[in-house]
Amino acid sequence: MEGAQVGWIAAIIIGGFAGWFASMFMKSDTGIFMNIILGIVGAAVASFLFGLLGIGFGGWLGYLIAGFIGACILIFAARAIRG
Repeated sequence: MEGAQVGWIAAIIIGGFAGWFASMFMKSDTGIFMNIILGIVGAAVASFLFGLLGIGFGGWLGYLIAGFIGACILIFAARAIRG
């Protein structure tokens, strides 16, 4: 997320929203702390995956979208592993 120009506090807030949106979308019952983790890690995962495809996200909205998509991927992967 080097090019996103989002600070640490903004990343936590936006990551929290992204994780919360993803948990509502995927009907996952996670707490606020896990939503923040899902959003931030999800944004990193999605940025990496989309970077391989040549797609880049920038700014707050891009971070929110990347966090949402990445958090959905992480929730899906956790469900697949758990069975």
